[in-house]
Amino acid sequence: MDWTSSPASALHGELAVPGDKSISHRAIMFAALAEGTSRVDGFLEGEDTRATAAIFARLGVRIETPSASRRVVHGVGLHGLAAPDGALDCGNAGTGMRLLAGLLAGQRFDSVLSGDASLSKRPMRRVIEPLAAMGARIESEPGGLPPLRIRGGSDLRGIDYELPVASAQVKSAVLLAGLYAHGETAVREAHPTRDYTERMLAAFGWPIRFEPGRAQLSGGHRLRATDVVVPADFSSAAFFLVAASLVPGSHVLLRAVGLNPRRTGLLDALRLMGADIRELDAREQGGERVADLEVRHANLHGIEVPVALVPDMIDEFPALFVAAAAAKGTTTIRGAAELRVKESDRIAVMARGLRELGIAVDEAPDGAVIHGGRLRGGEVDSAGDHRCAMSFVVAGVIAAAPVRILDCANVATSFPDFTGLARGSGLDVAPAAPR
Repeated sequence: MDWTSSPASALHGELAVPGDKSISHRAIMFAALAEGTSRVDGFLEGEDTRATAAIFARLGVRIETPSASRRVVHGVGLHGLAAPDGALDCGNAGTGMRLLAGLLAGQRFDSVLSGDASLSKRPMRRVIEPLAAMGARIESEPGGLPPLRIRGGSDLRGIDYELPVASAQVKSAVLLAGLYAHGETAVREAHPTRDYTERMLAAFGWPIRFEPGRAQLSGGHRLRATDVVVPADFSSAAFFLVAASLVPGSHVLLRAVGLNPRRTGLLDALRLMGADIRELDAREQGGERVADLEVRHANLHGIEVPVALVPDMIDEFPALFVAAAAAKGTTTIRGAAELRVKESDRIAVMARGLRELGIAVDEAPDGAVIHGGRLRGGEVDSAGDHRCAMSFVVAGVIAAAPVRILDCANVATSFPDFTGLARGSGLDVAPAAPR
């Protein structure tokens, strides 16, 4: 599936982006393991999150869908999951696979986690190693690649683990295994990552102590059913934050966007670049901070992105690459080696695509130097990466001529109606004409 993105005049209106993907994954997982019935509103109807819901249905959990973006989950308790009758397909969801590895390591039955071609190339050793230290038995393909074969009946024990690389997914996997472990499990991180798992465990009644850089819990407790309201996904809002900042005359209001402090590094980076973004009606929603974001066009300038912001914007870097490409001056990104092992090598994909559009980009192992300039039209390859595809759409609306974006089908994993919402805001994006 290829798209064409063409120059736009301005973005206007109020936009409601879909529910947060990370929270949607966790809401289904914790509701399934809770005792009682939980209701999830704002659930992301993306392929990744639906894959997680389908896996728990395979594990014996009854999940109802009374309407779009709503789920009613009849929890089976911490030890109530049933053995599946085959491999559990995570699709393209790295979050789903890594968190499930921790959760399934504590079950009495064997299980296999598989995924699509992209997920099958993503490294899982970083989650296998700490789980093995807890007593889990997990086999993988050479190099720590999926599928993961998890042996049941392991006697897990708590550990004190320091993350070698900042990763909320690995932290969450260890904490989920800790629910089933003897003793205390603690995770320490030099660079604090998003704390969705910690906040949601507390909301479901599990005793947990956490602060930036550390989380600690003990096994042997229970999760109690609770209702979850999922805020709008900041990563999905990011594309409109950047587009409205770059297109002259734009004025957009994004409703009820989740502003977890470990997630909003892009907001800080854009403001350092000169973006005009205001937070309105800040409030708490389901234990998470949310606000309406008002964005107006501004003239951006290049910056050296503070390394301290990197863990808090790791999913938003493709959008930042486009902001940097259109900014005046040079933007330097360092400390972001994690981008090399996402759904694609996002540094390479974005650098290659921006060069095709006339922007000079110098790659580094852990980042890039982007020399802002005038984008021309052309053809770019998203490498099947949903965030790169949507970022190149933003590049197209500020380019001198249309941009053809190859391989956009995976946008459905996180933002199934992206093109509809984009067109409603004033962007010109459509399926590309056949060659």
